[in-house]
Amino acid sequence: MKSKLKWILFIVTILSLPAAAQEKKVLTLQEAIDLSIKNSHELKANKAVIEEANAAVKEAEQRKLPDAKVSGAYMRLNNADFNMKLKSNNNGGGGSPSEAPKVSQAMYGILNLSLPIYSGGRIRYGIESSRYLAEAAKLDADNEKEKLIENTVEAFINLYKAKKAVDLVKENVAQAESRVKDFSNLEKNGLLPRNDLLKAQLQSSNSELLLLDVQNNWQIANLNMNILLGLADNTEIAPDSSFVNTMTAEKPLQDYVQNALTNRNDIASIDLKKKAAETGVKATKAEMYPSLALTGGYIAADVPKVFSVTNAVNMGVGVSYNVGSLWKTKAKVKQAEARVQQLEATEAMANDQVRLQVNKTYLDYLSSKKKIEVYEKAVQQANENYRITKNKYDNSLATTTDLLDADVAQLQAQLNYAFAKADAVTAYNKLLQAAGIISEAY
Repeated sequence: MKSKLKWILFIVTILSLPAAAQEKKVLTLQEAIDLSIKNSHELKANKAVIEEANAAVKEAEQRKLPDAKVSGAYMRLNNADFNMKLKSNNNGGGGSPSEAPKVSQAMYGILNLSLPIYSGGRIRYGIESSRYLAEAAKLDADNEKEKLIENTVEAFINLYKAKKAVDLVKENVAQAESRVKDFSNLEKNGLLPRNDLLKAQLQSSNSELLLLDVQNNWQIANLNMNILLGLADNTEIAPDSSFVNTMTAEKPLQDYVQNALTNRNDIASIDLKKKAAETGVKATKAEMYPSLALTGGYIAADVPKVFSVTNAVNMGVGVSYNVGSLWKTKAKVKQAEARVQQLEATEAMANDQVRLQVNKTYLDYLSSKKKIEVYEKAVQQANENYRITKNKYDNSLATTTDLLDADVAQLQAQLNYAFAKADAVTAYNKLLQAAGIISEAY
């Protein structure tokens, strides 16, 4: 019975293993970008900021609508003495005055309406300013989206590099283990000094340690990618390598600079904020003008046994003017003008920074393309060097150290070449992001 129970537990364990294994997912660069945009918490927060800015526009527009205020009250009085002192015309008669009524309650209701006609332009400037800020909020969100795309590209390429390093080092470890096995047989037969075997074993151990490091790097890069894309932590992403061949020929530097000055959302956002600030100056100056409004109202009141008022409708025109604004507004205007000056300086600094950034990323991209050519030649040279050294070693014309050094040089050249191709894609996308056209590429 116990033996049968053990077999059942064993079978259940085996069947449950696939469910606990990592979920593998082959992913292209475009799919990664789409997922990051879909699941980005930052973009969702930016969407809320845009909705808030649009609501501010509606609030500013609603200031053109009439205001309506309703007030009323019911009061319970405690034996109030109510004396209406009205003129009496009794021609000196000797009649006795009537007794004043006892008032114990009173109630009233008031409705006031006010429609703004003229406010010195404060309402119009407020609407204009809020619209500029709403457009700036949209551009800020688009700018964050472009940064997210560039970050996703960089994270995806880092994952590809980590996976490529794991694959190349695994091949090197297998080659080192095979060499150790061959050397062990030679050493047992007295055809190889033990010191050479120890050198091969040491290099094999170093390769295993290197494999452990690159596997850790790959796991961290994989987890970072899962978090960025909103995937489960145990998802194993297999990055599609076709992206390394997707670069197009670069345009002249001046074209990228012009694209940046024209298409960069952060530059356009600063310009809109500056326009909003300029409108704010006008709105502040408008406080020195009077306000004109069409007014209307309705009043109803009732004091039992004394009087009642109904159908007391009124209409008219109301004017209000804060005389203190003549000397209090000047400081506000200077503050508003100072904000405009700050944004003008910020815009100028941003333009300078953009030109510098585009130039730097352009040169970095050209350099990365040149590195591909250099490392490609280095791989060919390292492969040929290893082949020659291996032939010399087989013919006792090279030492074990020479062979092991050639093997390490070959691995390093392969890693450099693979990384250079990936880094060129990163540099190209940084250039697109600096020029403000990365969204067009994806």
